[in-house]
Amino acid sequence: QVQLVESGGGLVQPGGSLTLSCAASGIAFHNYRLAWYRQAPANQRELVASITRGENKNYADSVKGRFTIRRDNTKSTVYLQMGSLRPEDTAVYYCKAFRTGIEEYWGQGTQVTVSS
Repeated sequence: QVQLVESGGGLVQPGGSLTLSCAASGIAFHNYRLAWYRQAPANQRELVASITRGENKNYADSVKGRFTIRRDNTKSTVYLQMGSLRPEDTAVYYCKAFRTGIEEYWGQGTQVTVSS
C-alpha cells in the first residue's frame, strides 16, 4: 500500500519560515519524481515546486527565491523549505510522487496559514 504523509504545516506570521515534510512508503522512492502543490480556497490546485530523480528542480515564479525543494532518498522523504512567507502562500499543501504517464500518488495535504 502506497502512502504519502505530509507534516509540518501550521500557522506562521508573514515573513516567517516553515518546512514541510512528506514521507513516502510502499514505493521505490528513488524512482519517482516528486512535487509539491498547493490549493487555496476557491482556487485550482497549482504546482509549487518539483524535483526529478536527478535532482533537477523547478519552481513556480511566485515562490522562486523563497522556497526550496529537496529530497532525501535514504529517508524516502521530500521537503519544502518555505521562507519569507506571505499571506498569499496560505493554502493546503500536497505532495505528489509520480512517474510521468505511468502512475502518481498524492498525500492528504497539510494546512499552511500565513497571518499576523
